[in-house]
Formats: sequence, structure tokens, C-alpha cells
Amino acid sequence: MSQTKAKTKTTRYDVAEHLRTPEEMAAYLEACFEEANGDAAFIAKALGDIARAKGMAQVARDSGLSRESLYKALSGERSPGFDTILKVMDALGLKLHAAASHS
Repeated sequence: MSQTKAKTKTTRYDVAEHLRTPEEMAAYLEACFEEANGDAAFIAKALGDIARAKGMAQVARDSGLSRESLYKALSGERSPGFDTILKVMDALGLKLHAAASHS
């Protein structure tokens, strides 16, 4: 008697599908700041996830950047300029905060 094994089907997890509220977006970005260890491209990718959740076209309009520039800046393949980060965060309705490091 032979048994056939059922194939397991997996789907790619897309965090952008789960970021629905500004609070969830802020919490996600805060967690990414904690995990980034100074990796600016990692933060850019996290902002890209949030921008996709909000809608890239809307974020592009609100930030004054073209959609193409926005996709490139937030791809995680390079580190965008700080001015771009600030424009995107403003367009996303997020604020950058500073806290004393206790390391």
C-alpha cells in the first residue's frame, strides 16, 4: 500500500497587508528601529512596507516624490537620504522621536 504525501502550499507573508492603522504602522516601525542595528536600508524597507500599506501613489503625492523615486528609495537595496526619510515619514503621518540610549 503506497501513500502519497500531500504537498504543503505556502504563501509569501506580506506585512503591508497587516498594517491597517497608524498605531500598527508606528509600532511596526518602532520594532524595526530596535532590530535595525544601524542598517538604514532596513529602515527604508520598513518604511516601504508601511507606504505599500497606505498606498504608494498617495504617499508619493503627499511626499512630493515621484512613485519611481519612492519605490527606489524604499526598496531596501540602498539607503535613501535623510531628507527623503523625513518627507516619507511626514506623508505617512509618522513622527521621528529621539530617546537616550542606555547601552
